[in-house]
Amino acid sequence: MRVEITGVGGQQFPIAIAPFAHEGAGAQEVDAIVRADLARSGLFRIIDAGAQPIAENANVNLADWKTRGADALVIGSSRRLADGRYDVRFRLLDTVKQTQLDGLSYLAPAAELRLTAHRIADRIYEKLTGERGVFATRIAYVVQTSRNSWELHVADADGANSQAALRSREPIISPAWAPDGIRLAYVSFETGKPVVYVHTVTTGERKAVANFRGSNSAPAWSPDGRSLAVTLTREGNSQIFLMNADGSNVRRLTQSSGIDTEPVFSPDGQSIFFTSDRGGGPQIYRMPASGGPAQRMTFGGDYNISPRLSPDGKLMAYVARRSGRFQVMVHDLVSGTDSPVTDTARDESPSFAPNGRLLLYATEVNGRGILASASVDGRVRTRLSGPSGDIREPTWGPYIK
Repeated sequence: MRVEITGVGGQQFPIAIAPFAHEGAGAQEVDAIVRADLARSGLFRIIDAGAQPIAENANVNLADWKTRGADALVIGSSRRLADGRYDVRFRLLDTVKQTQLDGLSYLAPAAELRLTAHRIADRIYEKLTGERGVFATRIAYVVQTSRNSWELHVADADGANSQAALRSREPIISPAWAPDGIRLAYVSFETGKPVVYVHTVTTGERKAVANFRGSNSAPAWSPDGRSLAVTLTREGNSQIFLMNADGSNVRRLTQSSGIDTEPVFSPDGQSIFFTSDRGGGPQIYRMPASGGPAQRMTFGGDYNISPRLSPDGKLMAYVARRSGRFQVMVHDLVSGTDSPVTDTARDESPSFAPNGRLLLYATEVNGRGILASASVDGRVRTRLSGPSGDIREPTWGPYIK
């Protein structure tokens, strides 16, 4: 993974993360991962800590680190044990008050060393911002590796540690995480037509839950994980239907003469936002989750699609076409204002981080789809260069309780 970060946040917290004292292959990765996580958030300014490792039990001159511009210092160690596990320890120190803010020890299998580093970054993030971090969460996305090869990948939030959950010779589209962080709904063309599947990532078990006549597409989970909103053409043109997560109890929600698609639930489960051309061009609408009259939500421009709601329900991300460029926008549902988040030309599939601070999306660079993320104000953008192939339709997973 290569991470390229551009822009700076309005207010960044200066923090130094010293190289961890390490023993054993792979152990040196921990401090680098923590450093990259915090930098990618856009809320921290990383102060150069030099190349000298500092273990968590070392005596440090905090006043000296303050003069170097760091308001906080992270030190730690990572040691491989005889049984192959790693003993990872860290301390978070306040150089202003000259006190310890946090410290913990982890015993981690070698396969979970990266996850442990993400968890450390999450603890640091929460201690210094008061908000929960998202570095230990997961994302999913689709990769087209060749003309007739598609893969559904699950990866760490930084795009690393990617693993293929499904491989197919036919397209895979529209992955969506269930609220439990264990199941993924998606559309597969493996039978020659679009069918909605629910896939349990931990076991590999999968089930076709929408395989009706015509097209079955755009699955979206209800906040309680019991229902799916889907787009079906079984009764004519594309309309939105609601059904149980196992495919039972299907009922139609929209009754328009246009194309209604891309449903997504509001966090409180009371509303469904969706894309429709009922007004002549694709715009975003909102209706009650049980169906009923729809309210138009977007008015700027003639092409607005792919709504996604922030976890607190206050923001809506979407893709807008402006001057021939497809860019991610954020709409404030309270004030009604719209703000551009990206400056590229072929962006798609925005997805909020579980804490609402970042957006994951796909964009195109040099003719190839890549993963990217941005702060919701657009001030910090990150490109993640991952596996070879064309990356599309990312979705950010929830916190796993």
